[in-house]
Amino acid sequence: MLDRVTEKTGVDIAIGIAVRNLREARGFSARQLSSLSGVSTAMISRIESGQTSPSISTLTGISRALGVPLASLFRDTGAMHTDFTHVKKCEGLKSTRIVEDHAHEFINLAFHRRRDLQFEAHQVTLTRQDAQPPTYVGHGVVFMYALKGEAVYRYGKQDIKLESGDSLSLDAELSHGFVRAVTPKFTFLSVQAEPRT
Repeated sequence: MLDRVTEKTGVDIAIGIAVRNLREARGFSARQLSSLSGVSTAMISRIESGQTSPSISTLTGISRALGVPLASLFRDTGAMHTDFTHVKKCEGLKSTRIVEDHAHEFINLAFHRRRDLQFEAHQVTLTRQDAQPPTYVGHGVVFMYALKGEAVYRYGKQDIKLESGDSLSLDAELSHGFVRAVTPKFTFLSVQAEPRT
């Protein structure tokens, strides 16, 4: 019973902090927010201090007055835990990706998933071979950093030569992928982040 009370109070406090931060960011006084939202100044004060559990209709009025989605008032009410991954030098999960006759090696360095975002990082090594590397179309953004060697990367209709020390970031929704490895091996860091719906 005590845990439920504590959890509820924590949610009320988090909502109150979100309301106060958004109100102050817009330069509104509590009285101005009251006038715009139709919620009494006293109620806004109680919400901001975490002393009450406001109804959805009350929060809807406040969110409209602040010009934000209702979900913005709940942004910090998630679970009070998080995960992290620490991969030591020369460690990580080694994998091989095979697409038709092409294969390349990669090491999974990081994978993180939360309710709104998915993030992953790989160290990839392409070897020069006759088979065509795969092309991709996805969601989110991709960042690559060339570690060793040279290769040609195609983004849409644009060919980009990548050399050691070069970086490339792109919107994953346009067709992209390597055309060829110029040197016998090309190693790069690949980071991809995409929203989860």
